[in-house]
Amino acid sequence: MWVKTPMLSQFFRPKVRRLAFALAGGGARGALQAGALRALVEAGYQPDLLVGTSIGALNAAFLALHGINSAAIKGLYQTWREAAPLDLLPSNYLWLTVRTLFNRSVGGTSSRMREFLIVHGLTPELQFKDLPGPRLYLVSTDMNAQAPFVYGVDPETSVLEGVMASATLPPWIPAVEKDGRLLMDGGVVSNLPIEPALSQGATDIIALDLHDPRPPANEPQGFGSFLYKLIGTVQSRNMELELALAAERKIPVRVIYLLGAEPVSIWDFTRSEELLERGYETARQVMAEWKQGPGQGGGTWLNRIFPGRKIRSPG
Repeated sequence: MWVKTPMLSQFFRPKVRRLAFALAGGGARGALQAGALRALVEAGYQPDLLVGTSIGALNAAFLALHGINSAAIKGLYQTWREAAPLDLLPSNYLWLTVRTLFNRSVGGTSSRMREFLIVHGLTPELQFKDLPGPRLYLVSTDMNAQAPFVYGVDPETSVLEGVMASATLPPWIPAVEKDGRLLMDGGVVSNLPIEPALSQGATDIIALDLHDPRPPANEPQGFGSFLYKLIGTVQSRNMELELALAAERKIPVRVIYLLGAEPVSIWDFTRSEELLERGYETARQVMAEWKQGPGQGGGTWLNRIFPGRKIRSPG
């Protein structure tokens, strides 16, 4: 009896390559990320997926809407320059925290952010399915489920809603209740969204990290200092676990660690011009090191600055 056997090609189908840019949260330090994105685009990198958390969600959404090209990067730069005078995240966050704890209004930060996004093309009617650029995924935290919630999986969801939920950071912007979820900034569960990129099919990841272990010089002491260190500890641990998960799945992750010449507070948008240039030059340097082979990437670059901190090399 003749039995039909599969064609040899069925056993050797090439794996579909999906490059993802994973864009971390970090408030005003997101200008570093915009500079690095310019360097990546100039080097010819074209992602299939854009996965963003918090300020990384804003950068990712802008490129998903306008494309991965020099004109879009120029527009992203201009957006960062326009953000500088708007006081999008007021610096008096401890006062805002106290008002939040006592259920007092904290002003119009949320509405200012929303209006800023709408002016730059993220209109309320825009859905994920309408985006002409790479597939976009935005990470928020569902505090009721105690888990990440990824916008973009449902293509008929509002992009503006996804960006706002991903960047909803108390005390500036209160958590959002919707459909049984209590949503806030995605940095709580995945500040550098490697695992969400993996879950959406990424086979190669370039991650732009904005975590800075150095406390800003003007950072308040006491509770403010404790809160800064607590958030930093959570983010660092999550990043280590997500990198380990990618390694277990044999998915290459190239990390570019983006730092200002000195620490920058997440609300200080006045230094955007300086950070844009710093991010661009850092990414160019790290990409040059990638060409030298394994072990010469952004991890070794960061270890030269912070020799006491162990960083997995992306090579």
